[in-house]
Amino acid sequence: MAFSKGYRIFHKLDPPPFSVIVEARNRDECLMFESGAVAVLSSAEKEAIKSSYSKVLDAYGLLGVLQLNLGDSMSNYLVLVTGCMSVGKIQDSEVFRVTSTEFISLRMDLPDEDRMSEVRKVLNSGSFYFAWSSTGDGLDLSLNAHRSMQEQRTDNRFFWNQSLHLHLKHYGVNCDDWLLRLMCGGVEIRTIYAAHQQAKACIISRLSCERAGTRFNVRGTNDNGQVANFVETEQVIYLDDCVTSFIQIRGSIPLFWEQPGLQVGSHRVRLSRGFEANAPAFDRHFQTLLRLYGSQVIINLLGSKEGEAILSRAFQNHLKASEHAADIPMVNFDYHQMVRGGKADKLQSVLKPKVSKFLEECGFFFLDKNGVHRTQTGTIRSNCLDCLDRTNSVQSFFGLEMLIKQLEVLGLAEKPQLVTRFQEVFRSMWSTNGDSISKIYAGTGALEGKAKVRVRLYWYKPGMAFNLRCCLD
Repeated sequence: MAFSKGYRIFHKLDPPPFSVIVEARNRDECLMFESGAVAVLSSAEKEAIKSSYSKVLDAYGLLGVLQLNLGDSMSNYLVLVTGCMSVGKIQDSEVFRVTSTEFISLRMDLPDEDRMSEVRKVLNSGSFYFAWSSTGDGLDLSLNAHRSMQEQRTDNRFFWNQSLHLHLKHYGVNCDDWLLRLMCGGVEIRTIYAAHQQAKACIISRLSCERAGTRFNVRGTNDNGQVANFVETEQVIYLDDCVTSFIQIRGSIPLFWEQPGLQVGSHRVRLSRGFEANAPAFDRHFQTLLRLYGSQVIINLLGSKEGEAILSRAFQNHLKASEHAADIPMVNFDYHQMVRGGKADKLQSVLKPKVSKFLEECGFFFLDKNGVHRTQTGTIRSNCLDCLDRTNSVQSFFGLEMLIKQLEVLGLAEKPQLVTRFQEVFRSMWSTNGDSISKIYAGTGALEGKAKVRVRLYWYKPGMAFNLRCCLD
């Protein structure tokens, strides 16, 4: 069954009270929103009242209810996906990028167009994805392949419209039956033919919503140890009933720091807390990484000039003074100094030997058709100042290095032409992945700055600050 606009939205203006109902294709029940409450109506209940409703629009899916505080009252809006684009299929699920959304007021009043347009810009930016399956049991994009096989619950770090689900949950509605889950980041999917087999090659980057915002506005860590621009990137291949996945992570330096001013390329860096005041958040950050991902190695790509040097030294000193000093090694690699003129040979000759033993020990996830699997027991945590261009380059380097081993366990490494094809496809996807992350955090594409799309996660009005995470996490 093809994905289509399977939701119909109706409203009743008269007689009061104002009411909205939502019908879903292949579902007898409907949702009714009335007087601030939500109810699931049976088929008979729906038919008894439907004649007094008029159709508003059709939609591909529901994201939930956005609640805005208007001071002395709350205004609720039903958020709908009205446009989307398929980016490919993974197993039984199809992954879609959101391209347009609509907001239906759940009260008979005029919507706050200023706020709606700002939230709509973000949702329509091309950075949000959801998965759909005709069986109703779609892929959970918040989970990497390993965690998905363990049948773990949705990873709330990457579940961007979680708060939009809360209104329906409050009234006992099963959100899995009615609402989509959004992931923010980048998804690239390609099909590669290997004789009679069809492999799905994917790069999936999941941006955390825990400390969301654009660079210059959001840097470093918060008191919970959650850092800006934290991204989990998965290089994964699906082949028949086998899957292999390699995870890398990135994130801002877990200290309290900022860059005064808005000049791109400025080297001014200011540490906003003293050494002792930074320590608790620093420790919490790495405790979380060890719990979620296992062993860690830090690749610090900061340079030796001006503010970057100050920040780099602070990072190294905090690690040495922390409880993780003996367990988490840090590799300092001045990327700008080492990779001058775009020559990447030092990545192979200098950086790789320093982490090759760690990669060998931690490996990657693999599950074969018989259920036999190996797990990835640790991750590389890469960072530069913004965790963008330099980090993209290093992550793609290690991804392509690990690709050969992933192809070997799948039995696809015997033909050089096929290996070359995989390398070409993944190299292209890594480049596009870098652009996707850069657009979200910096407003422009990575590397060559090919795209000039501005994505604002924060907007401001006099006396009030409102951010996407407040709406969507």
